[in-house]
Amino acid sequence: MRIFRNRRARSLVGLVAAGALALGLAACSGNTAAPSASAPASVSASGTDDGASLTLWTRAPLEKQAKLLVAAYNAGHKNQVQLTVVPNDDYVAKVGAAAGSNSLPDLFAADIVYVPNWIKQGLFKDLTANIDAMPFKDSINKGHLAAGTSEGKEYVLPFVLDLSMLFWNKDLFKEAGLDPEKAPATMAEYAAAAKKIQDLKKPGVYGTATGLNCGGCLVFTWFPSIWASGDEPMTPDGSASLLNGANAKKIYDIWADLWASGAVLPSSKDEAGPTWTAGFTEGKVGLMFYPATLLSSTKFDVGVAGIPGVDGGASTFVGGDGIGISKDSQKSPQAVNFLNWMMSEEAQVGVLAKDNDAVSRGDLANNEFSAKDPRVVTINEVAAKGGTPVALNFQQAYNAVGSPWVTMVRNQVLNKANTVDKDNEQITAVLAQQ
Repeated sequence: MRIFRNRRARSLVGLVAAGALALGLAACSGNTAAPSASAPASVSASGTDDGASLTLWTRAPLEKQAKLLVAAYNAGHKNQVQLTVVPNDDYVAKVGAAAGSNSLPDLFAADIVYVPNWIKQGLFKDLTANIDAMPFKDSINKGHLAAGTSEGKEYVLPFVLDLSMLFWNKDLFKEAGLDPEKAPATMAEYAAAAKKIQDLKKPGVYGTATGLNCGGCLVFTWFPSIWASGDEPMTPDGSASLLNGANAKKIYDIWADLWASGAVLPSSKDEAGPTWTAGFTEGKVGLMFYPATLLSSTKFDVGVAGIPGVDGGASTFVGGDGIGISKDSQKSPQAVNFLNWMMSEEAQVGVLAKDNDAVSRGDLANNEFSAKDPRVVTINEVAAKGGTPVALNFQQAYNAVGSPWVTMVRNQVLNKANTVDKDNEQITAVLAQQ
């Protein structure tokens, strides 16, 4: 039986170096005020729909979902939301500059790993009264709520969820003699399936793929295997790495064997993130750990399941963006009206689920749209039970170019080096920095 680990994220996700730098530069510019780190004003539970014009920023990867939500809200409300989509690479700098000049939009979304840093900088208003008044609060994705909570106060709601899931190409499974309706239940079964697909010797087709030079990709897709195995990648306070555990070592060994066998897409070796899903999307990869948000744009028949552990179980990384009201907004009641609607069944089911996107409320996981596709039900159910790793120096330890986490994976998978304990110490050294 497949077991999903119900993991509550802790109080902080990563303090992102780039975000801190961007905010610092903005704060130090000649004639702008630094963002206040004092407690922002709180927002009441009620919302107002009186014809106000609201501004909302989001980053480009969430453009599709943001446009759908804004269009639906505008069609049914007097308030009107003006959406600005910012290129992903420019978003942190844009938010930092606006924070320094007190010109943030009324609402803005943020990658969940940026949220704690921006709460610390005082960029979001306190939404505790609003969130606590929601009768379905206990069903809201706990990872996002926890990442947006500081000192008992809640500052953000989930905007769009992005989960890592096991996807497999059913046509390639059939050709390889595998059951196209059955997901690999363990990492060993995953590797065996990849090798069987590789044995087809189809030109340009590989068993699996990953991003071996992309720390974020590896966190997103390999941490769930550790959770599903019953372990944690870090200590509860995020100050020390546990990535040298017995199950973690087995996972590295499995991937090292897959690489040596030739069953991994060769470009995975230097893949730094921009095209890490392309091989599967093009139908050239048999199975891989893949973003759930790409289900609706995958044009062939795929199976979907949680990511397996060494001996079974399944888990997922709950990523995506949170959204809150900025410190600079003068229209908090109207912004609350948007947030209340965004969390409603009308928005979660009628907009997101209708478009095959994951909902942010566990009580709506099985709905009229997801019921038509069991894969979407699976994604929603895993979303309600997945987790988000947390650490003050998460970005530097894991996501940054050349991070000690990337070094560890490359040493074990590509070089079969006996450096796990040493590399783990290096990750801990970064996590423990003050």
